[in-house]
Amino acid sequence: MADDLFKALADSTRRIILDELTERSGQTLFEICSRLSVKHRLGISRQGVSQHLAVLEAAGLVETRREGRYKFHDLNTAPLRQIAERWPVPDASPPEESTP
Repeated sequence: MADDLFKALADSTRRIILDELTERSGQTLFEICSRLSVKHRLGISRQGVSQHLAVLEAAGLVETRREGRYKFHDLNTAPLRQIAERWPVPDASPPEESTP
């Protein structure tokens, strides 16, 4: 699972897709493609975006749901929390001084 997650996060286009889903979850492929084209000036095909979404879905970062003929993509941050829990940050408070 961790390998898929890091592979998914390694690509800048996939990180931009995650940023867009953070801003507005529940987008269709068409909406994501439009936002990448207009907002980020990325010249990427629908098929290319679909492949990126498949990698994100395999890593658990994106979940899909169908409503009628539409497929919606939702952000799932649970895998990111698993990373944070795997390598916890040590307590940053200063050590207590011992008195002689």
